[in-house]
Amino acid sequence: MLFRAVDKEDAVRIANDTLFGLGGSVFTADTKHGAEVANRISTGMVFVNHPTMVKADPLFGGIRRSGYGRELTGLGIKEFVNHKLVDVVDINAEF
Repeated sequence: MLFRAVDKEDAVRIANDTLFGLGGSVFTADTKHGAEVANRISTGMVFVNHPTMVKADPLFGGIRRSGYGRELTGLGIKEFVNHKLVDVVDINAEF
């Protein structure tokens, strides 16, 4: 959904007035200003001048009713793979 805000304060109010908090976007010609506004938005992810981004290295996740925790980081990526244990013992070992 897109919302048009009257000013910066209204934009932050609109963005934070929800039970959810996965992600949001700020569009502006002034990227420094966009980053300042993004830091005030209460979501797990905020993108400046683009709608979304999913890559293997940035954090991915939300807050409130949009999830708990983060995926796709160095530790989180391990949640998406199967670990296998291989234990090798000498055939002549005594137990």
